Amino acid sequence: MAVARIRESLEGPKMAAAEAGTSTDSPLPRFMSVRQVARYLNINEKKVYSLVNDGKIPASKLTGKWLFPKDLVDQWILESSHGGLLTDRMIIAGSEDPLLARAIMQVSNEVQARGLIGCTATSTQLGLSLLARRRADVCALHWGPAEESLMRHPALLKQYAQHQEWVLVRLFLRDQGLLVTPGMWTMEPDIPGLFSSQVRWVMRQEGAGSNRFLQEITTRHGLNPAARRVTCQALSERDAASMIAMGHADVATGVRATAAEFGLDFVPIGTEAFDLAMPRGIFFRTLFQKLLDQLRSGECQRLAQMFGGYDFSDLGKLVWSA
Repeated sequence: MAVARIRESLEGPKMAAAEAGTSTDSPLPRFMSVRQVARYLNINEKKVYSLVNDGKIPASKLTGKWLFPKDLVDQWILESSHGGLLTDRMIIAGSEDPLLARAIMQVSNEVQARGLIGCTATSTQLGLSLLARRRADVCALHWGPAEESLMRHPALLKQYAQHQEWVLVRLFLRDQGLLVTPGMWTMEPDIPGLFSSQVRWVMRQEGAGSNRFLQEITTRHGLNPAARRVTCQALSERDAASMIAMGHADVATGVRATAAEFGLDFVPIGTEAFDLAMPRGIFFRTLFQKLLDQLRSGECQRLAQMFGGYDFSDLGKLVWSA
C-alpha cells in the first residue's frame, strides 16, 4: 500500500465515519469492531473478514464478535510497509540448536540496546503456528533425514495458509542420533536393546522434530516407541540432555552438539537439515544478516568443530519459496 493511501486510510473518510455512526474527530476505541477497523484501514468489511480468515490481521473473537486491538493493527501496518519497519527486533521460535543459540547471544551482545534478537525453544510445529500468527518472525525446524528435507520441510509449511509469504533458508546439516548416559555402552550399541525395560527414556512433546526422528528409528528397526520405559518429559533438547546429565534418564533423541555440550555419549543415526522459515522481508533484515554473518565467523566455525557434526556447505542458501 502506498504511503499516501496509508495516510489517507488512517485519517478515515467522513462518509465512512458517518456510515459507521462515528465522527472522524472521535477517537477510535482501543479494541475496534469489524466496521471500525474497515473504516480505519479504508477497506470494506468483506476484506476485513478475509484478512481474519487468513490470519493476517491481529484479531480476537469474544462473545461471537471479532475485536481488533488498535495498537497491534498499527504495528501490523508498519510491519507490512516497505518490507517491515521493525528491523530492530527478531524473535526466533521452533527447534533449538546449541550453535544457533550461541550465535544469537553473540549478535545480541554486538547490537546491545539498539535491537532485540531472541530465541525460544517451542518445537518445530508450535514454532510454525507462532510464525503463522505473527507472534514470531522466524521458525527453526528439522523434520527427518537430510536427503528428504527438500520435500518434507516445504510440506510442513504448506499446512499453513500464510506459507505463500514464506521462504525457507538452510543453516546447516547436523548429526542426529541418541544422547546416552556416559559409559553406559562401551561398544557399538544395539538399538533394539535401548528399548528394554532397564533403559530410562526422556519423552519429548508432540510436534518436536526429535519425535519425528524417533519414528524414523523405530520404523527402521520394527520397534514400538510406546514400549519404552519413560521416566521424565522434556520440552526442549537441552532440557532432555540435562535430565540425563543429572541421572534422571539414560537416553533421549538429540544432536551430536548437544551431547558434547552436556558431556554425554552420542550414538549417530543419521544426518538432518536444520532450516529457518520466515516471511520474505525478514531475510533482508539487518539482524538476520548479522546472524548469518556470525554463523560464518571464525569463532562459530571453531565452535562447530569443537561440537562436531555440522556441515555449513549451504549456509544462508534459499532452498524453497512459494
